[in-house]
Amino acid sequence: MPRNVLSVVNLTKYYGNILAVDHVCFDVGPNEIVGLLGPNGAGKTTIINMILGVLEPSEGTILIEGIDIAIDRCRALERTNFAAVYAPLPGNLTVYENLMFFGLLYNVKDLRDRIEQAISLFGLDRFRNTKCGVLSSGEQTRVGLAKALLNSPRLLLLDEPTASLDPANAREVRDRIRQFARRESMGLLWTSHNMAEVENVCDRVLFLSHGRILLEGNPRTLPGEYGMRNLEELFIAVAKEPLNPGGDDED
Repeated sequence: MPRNVLSVVNLTKYYGNILAVDHVCFDVGPNEIVGLLGPNGAGKTTIINMILGVLEPSEGTILIEGIDIAIDRCRALERTNFAAVYAPLPGNLTVYENLMFFGLLYNVKDLRDRIEQAISLFGLDRFRNTKCGVLSSGEQTRVGLAKALLNSPRLLLLDEPTASLDPANAREVRDRIRQFARRESMGLLWTSHNMAEVENVCDRVLFLSHGRILLEGNPRTLPGEYGMRNLEELFIAVAKEPLNPGGDDED
């Protein structure tokens, strides 16, 4: 069996006396898109920041293709990339300069060819010499995604990747990310508050509440297991309180 792209074991994070992430365990396999869902404050971004090595876990283990990030951080993270609307690229650099800079950081082979592929993939050719700081939020999102795919990561972390895009552009970007991910056999961890997007994109979802994974399953069949009509209804219910199978709330 192929090795998991990501394995998270008993991942825990305290901020002082506050427990933000509570012994979370999950895997992401190759060719798998996993949705990490939950209301604001559920622990999603904290988990992503620990996987990226930005935050140190209080407890637990993170393995990227079997490499423990606590033991060999550089080798683990060279297999990883990330995009989020709250992490824009330097605004004083052009699109091409940003892609060149980050490609050099990741030591990408055949970098100029990879940049051209990324520019083409996200329709950025007319912006190649435009400074990122003057681009619209949607255009900046596409540049960030192009950057995130430059090094052909084995693990791609996407935090609300289409939040600033209009519906047509969001659908196009989702399709391109999905096609690229399948072609490269990468694993994706995808956060979103757009439940229609999650149903369309994700193979599996994890519902977080108060730092714990409460539910896990296929986004297209999971709502019915809890007596809900769709994923949005299930999301709202999980945000309020944990559920028991069959739709009965816990006492």
